[in-house]
Amino acid sequence: MTYGVVKTISEHQPVMVSEVMSYLITDPSGVYVDGTVGLGGHSKIILSSLNQNGHLIGIDRDNNALSVAEENLARVGANFSLYNRSYTDTAVIIKEFGAQTVNGILLDLGLSSAQLNDQNRGFTYNGVGALDMRFNQQFGITAEQILSSKTEAEIADFIFLYSEERYAKKIAYNIKRAEKMVTVDDLREAIRRSTPPNKRNRTFARVFQAIRIMVNDELDQLRIFLDNFINLLSVGGRIVIISYHSLEDRLVKLAFKKLKTEDHFSILTKKPLVATSDEIATNSRSKSAKLRAGEYIN
Repeated sequence: MTYGVVKTISEHQPVMVSEVMSYLITDPSGVYVDGTVGLGGHSKIILSSLNQNGHLIGIDRDNNALSVAEENLARVGANFSLYNRSYTDTAVIIKEFGAQTVNGILLDLGLSSAQLNDQNRGFTYNGVGALDMRFNQQFGITAEQILSSKTEAEIADFIFLYSEERYAKKIAYNIKRAEKMVTVDDLREAIRRSTPPNKRNRTFARVFQAIRIMVNDELDQLRIFLDNFINLLSVGGRIVIISYHSLEDRLVKLAFKKLKTEDHFSILTKKPLVATSDEIATNSRSKSAKLRAGEYIN
């Protein structure tokens, strides 16, 4: 079956839609969780595949994105509930909804196009705004505060850990010695001063991603979820996770393998699925995407 993209109020092209749907949906009357609903890119496709007895639970830390998602999803159906929380709260949210388990859970661990395009969020090196980078701007500390409070060695360590950037130490050196470090321009300049021009855009992208991961505690959030999601699936329930970073994909791979050895879990993707060349040509965001899926079995 081919799944089309339902038009949304705010443009966003979800990644690997057909692959997600082929692994995720097993019962159109079931309850499904999109733990990273964003603008509703995948959620609207999931919702359109459910019948009147099915239900979609959408979760996201970004309240701005959820407001748009609500409008987008309302154009598809009414059988959905949205929560401005982290996907690590999925167990609590499912109970609040009134269920014990669900038929499927999706996580797309990448940024939404809205977050990347918002010049005031600081997510992209092409921006001009403040160094914020928080998914939820109501809580937590900003990228500016992180870079101000961490030592040069700590900054170098987490940049290298999350990006394997060879110039991490020099970048950290210039970050700490910059006259100010409050805007995207300030961080970009520190990176520029630290690196040769060849392939510098790739370095910009890696370093901004590393700092974003640190700000939002993304790897620890994923670890917490991976330790507990199996208890949230009904028998035959599916889990689909799309990652964009090698550390994320490794965490998912190891968690799935561990669950398989403990029985009651089947890995549906022996190797991670990647986007087709046609999709990459029309959606550059899909280039680094890796999809893994599994099923809770009796």
